[in-house]
Amino acid sequence: MTRFRPCIDLHQGKVKQIVGASLNDQGAITNFVSEFDAAHFAALYQQDQLHGGHVIALGPNNETQAKLALATWPKGLQFGGGVTLENAQHWLDAGASHVIVTSYLFENQQFCWSKLEALVERIGKDSLVLDLSCRSIDGGWRIATNRWQTLTDTIIDGKTLHKLADFCAEFLVHSADVEGLQGGIDHKLVEKLTEYADIPVTYAGGARSLADLEYVQQLSAGKIDLTIGSALDIFGGKGITLEQCIHWNNQQQ
Repeated sequence: MTRFRPCIDLHQGKVKQIVGASLNDQGAITNFVSEFDAAHFAALYQQDQLHGGHVIALGPNNETQAKLALATWPKGLQFGGGVTLENAQHWLDAGASHVIVTSYLFENQQFCWSKLEALVERIGKDSLVLDLSCRSIDGGWRIATNRWQTLTDTIIDGKTLHKLADFCAEFLVHSADVEGLQGGIDHKLVEKLTEYADIPVTYAGGARSLADLEYVQQLSAGKIDLTIGSALDIFGGKGITLEQCIHWNNQQQ
């Protein structure tokens, strides 16, 4: 069944919610900046056993906050943001249940299978989440790296998803075009992921209400989980409360 998955997005050392497509070296359009640190949100999620959430470092200067969150709930959260072969085990040792990887696996916009194989050999596929965050193109989607600014040559399709599923525990897919806009999910992308994904998938981007959890459950027959960020009350949103999300998850169980 479709579950709510929580998030802690870190930008410039703060817990924030941003408009994903606006993120660049100069900054980002920001929806919310929290007065609380990352440990506060990790403790909230631990309290109600909201497993499978992700801590994402959007750029530099976020390591301290990321480690605070992971130390607050060891093995309760995934971590992504600058993960490489060299530091993946470091983040698992810091308390991440999984590491989330995207940009490291690409060279000159081409997917590098040898890097993926080396990463799996070092940490094991059960500790790896592949971030297939993407942007729309004519007739589909392509994976985007470098804080969603660089379009790669890798298309989101059945061939890609089936092949990558052999190398990881889960997929995380942000729809960068609608991330942070609270304008509704990319339902066509959710349908595509439902059709081709053989392993657990979490979709993020555009969710704005409890109705979106119901919609994703309907579209995916319960196969795909949903992350809600900017619309959530704990991040200054007015579309849905954390309590509603907790109640939803408890109902699914």
